[in-house]
Amino acid sequence: MKLVYIASPYTLGDVAQNVRIQFQAAEELKEAGFLPFPPLFSHFWHFMNPHPWEYWMEMDREWVQKADCILRLPGASKGADEEVALATKLNIPVFYSVQEVIQNG
Repeated sequence: MKLVYIASPYTLGDVAQNVRIQFQAAEELKEAGFLPFPPLFSHFWHFMNPHPWEYWMEMDREWVQKADCILRLPGASKGADEEVALATKLNIPVFYSVQEVIQNG
């Protein structure tokens, strides 16, 4: 299964809605036969063990490097933009919709 890292907004806008959107994309990808990684799982981890933004980004950068491709969901996000830049630097394909991932998967 291809590992798809999902990059999307978190803190800008409605955090709960942003988490829901990322998890919905993960569900669609899994149903299509991919192995999605929605890094906003950290939303729940952060409740139990809060850490600064850079702590989460350090882990996210490691996951990006392991991904077969990146799904960049819409919306402004410094972190997601950094993840896309890293993926581009590493020649990891970046897609902008679930359908685009499925079509190119």
